[in-house]
Amino acid sequence: MKVLLTGGAGYIGSHCAVALIAAGYQVVCFDNLSNSRPQAIERVESITGTRIPLVVGDIRDREAVRRALTDHAIEAVVHFAGLKAVGESVEKPMLYYDNNVRGTLALVEAMAECGVRRLVFSSSATVYGQPQYLPLDEAHPTSATNPYGRTKLMIEEMLGDIAAADPGWRIGVLRYFNPVGAHDSALIGEDPNGVPNNLMPFISRVAAGRLPELSVFGDDYDTADGTGVRDYVHIVDLAEGHVAALAALTTIDRPLSIWNLGTGQGYSVLDMIRSFERVNAVSIPYRIASRRPGDVATCYASPAKARDELGWQASRGLDAMCASAWRFERMLATRNSG
Repeated sequence: MKVLLTGGAGYIGSHCAVALIAAGYQVVCFDNLSNSRPQAIERVESITGTRIPLVVGDIRDREAVRRALTDHAIEAVVHFAGLKAVGESVEKPMLYYDNNVRGTLALVEAMAECGVRRLVFSSSATVYGQPQYLPLDEAHPTSATNPYGRTKLMIEEMLGDIAAADPGWRIGVLRYFNPVGAHDSALIGEDPNGVPNNLMPFISRVAAGRLPELSVFGDDYDTADGTGVRDYVHIVDLAEGHVAALAALTTIDRPLSIWNLGTGQGYSVLDMIRSFERVNAVSIPYRIASRRPGDVATCYASPAKARDELGWQASRGLDAMCASAWRFERMLATRNSG
């Protein structure tokens, strides 16, 4: 099967490309390179020994998407492309609705025109909003607390309407919790442009001396140590979840399915700092900063549905997440100095 990965040069997309190729899929990447680099595709090619076409384009450009689908005889799409910073979404909501919602609409319009009706969508645990109970299962009410989360929720609802109108679609919605870590090769990992919005690359850059200290956003949450608690899942586990979801779409007899991808275990920000320091024998200076708008205190998954329906379960623990992230950061330092 030939699969188009929108946002395929990004952090999650590149790891999923590796996992899909290992499972026998042919991969084409479509990316506007706004928060990624073409070198990521070269590194995936190095890991897999496979040439990967990269189409540079924007998902809001329906004609560009349509050409990519037809030129490469695409049979399924895994949709990663989207802006994803909670704080930035609060400051620039129009940008997020335009890129995420309008971009996805253009994508599915192009897919419908080309007769491609198999889609795995990269959603987020932010669609659950303020948790009413924990762990969060797929039946939990949805109610996002920030524009980023609302764009994901709007897209989910749009895809639900599309699937209801045309049951020929096979759509898998994957609600990610917090992907971290890097591939074992240390060739690909999370390396965002500018100051990271996510915790693990921020920790890694502080450990490497690229940033002076980590900002911990809030220490007055109703948690054991006052810092936010999240469900961190190893990026390679997450990538394998996409392979399982794409395979399931060929056998599951319903137009739309939703699965959580998480571990079921929550760790606080301070837990992450201490684990990173212990595993990698480094020091992480940090300071307490104000809470970020839109953040919740605690969020972790019930991954039972993915286990039961996809046969998928996260297998890599927090130590592996911290170790792989640091290996990737050190590889970046070597690469940049060379």
